Amino acid sequence: MLDSRIVKAEEALKAAKENLNKRYRLGYHIMAPANWINDPNGLIQYKGEYHVFYQHHPYDENWGPMHWGHVKSKDLVNWEYCPIALAPGDEFDKGGCFSGSAVDNNGELTLIYTGHNYIDKEKDTFYENQNIAVSKDGVTFEKFGKNPVIAEPPSDSIHHFRDPKVWRHEDKWYMVVGNSTKDSIGRVILYTSLDLHEWEYIGTLATSKGELGYMWECPDFFKLGDKHVLTFSPQGIDKTGGLYPNLFQTGYIVGDYDYDKNEFIHGEFSELDNGHDFYAVQTFSDDKGRRIAIGWMDMWESDMPTKKDGWCGALTLPRVLTLGKNNKILMNPVDELELLRETEIDNFMNKAIAENESYTVKTNEKLMELEVKFNLNSSSAQTFGLKINGSNEDETVLTYNSEISKLILDCSKCGKEKDGTRSANLEKGSELSLRIFIDRSSIEVFINGGEATITSRIYPKGETESIELFTNVGNLEIEAFKAWKLKDTWA
Repeated sequence: MLDSRIVKAEEALKAAKENLNKRYRLGYHIMAPANWINDPNGLIQYKGEYHVFYQHHPYDENWGPMHWGHVKSKDLVNWEYCPIALAPGDEFDKGGCFSGSAVDNNGELTLIYTGHNYIDKEKDTFYENQNIAVSKDGVTFEKFGKNPVIAEPPSDSIHHFRDPKVWRHEDKWYMVVGNSTKDSIGRVILYTSLDLHEWEYIGTLATSKGELGYMWECPDFFKLGDKHVLTFSPQGIDKTGGLYPNLFQTGYIVGDYDYDKNEFIHGEFSELDNGHDFYAVQTFSDDKGRRIAIGWMDMWESDMPTKKDGWCGALTLPRVLTLGKNNKILMNPVDELELLRETEIDNFMNKAIAENESYTVKTNEKLMELEVKFNLNSSSAQTFGLKINGSNEDETVLTYNSEISKLILDCSKCGKEKDGTRSANLEKGSELSLRIFIDRSSIEVFINGGEATITSRIYPKGETESIELFTNVGNLEIEAFKAWKLKDTWA
């Protein structure tokens, strides 16, 4: 039987759905039925199905008391809404059920989450603790009767103490939590447990020296190849030298970990995505042995035009993580996304475009996948790229500068007038390959087999009209181009 608070939230969502403006509703990304979402939570494959939970305010299109929304899928493509999994209001989570993770504990799907509790909401003073909830059917959840399972942070901490990620190693459960010291230094701390109920504090897994902000949100720790990876979202890093253009970042450090000593020897911090809208990534492993990541496809304090439409927030496409050379994480779309392809828009090979000329593919599709390979050895173009053109002067542009090996995304004529560009620095090579997913209000660009990604929300005012391949100052050789219309899985 559903909690009365969940029933009330579901009724509010049902009513809100009736008033949605669907102009920017995404066709194949995870969104709530209506109103606000942010971080992905509790990513897991459970009893043959993929489950994704998310931070959700079912009563408003703005951030508010956090619930856990819930979708599931058999194929990572076609998602089904489930009832809200968690609603706040108990003694240990009065202010919100904040982010966390999920594990399969001998057939019980267990959610581990942060209880957020205000001392003074107007002054934003609060305390946080860690709690669990369990389910036997993967749909309805019951909070543990002895919550919180971790009541307070270590004594050298301030109140930032959230976003538990739990996994099993040998005979123990392990938990990493985002934390901030009394000196406002961001770090990730570690706990262990035999039963998910009683937890022992082990110490610091990794910490900043002050250069990586005051709080490390949404930590995740996992093995990738023969290395260990810590992903996290640091808050409070200053923009510097073209790095960290967003308000907050999401990135990773890679190294070697000794469980017995709790010793993590690692390299420098690197951002995971170079776009405007990628935050709070979480990963899980599936029965195919893949490490799959999903992030929040928005950014705090950015313009969010969909609020006027009765909803806000979405999650990225699922991405497979692998480790490339120099311990660089590569992100690529899961293979299942090929199931989205409905009809081919265009397909050609070995096309030359003369200096200052272009090749145009006419299309009015708003849900598309594009694959293009540029032959750099046979091209003399200083700058070249691809545009998605639309009516009302809409324009989303990807431009590659061959002299400095940089790819630039420009959305300044597609809803991001104030801060329209983001870029990725690439290694020099003989080819530039792009795999691009366009949804009604998003673009995700996967570059050179995952060497870099650029993820941003876009907000066209009119209709799509064409895809344009262009070159400036030199000729361009296109080795291959394919474009597909994609299925609207929510239709």
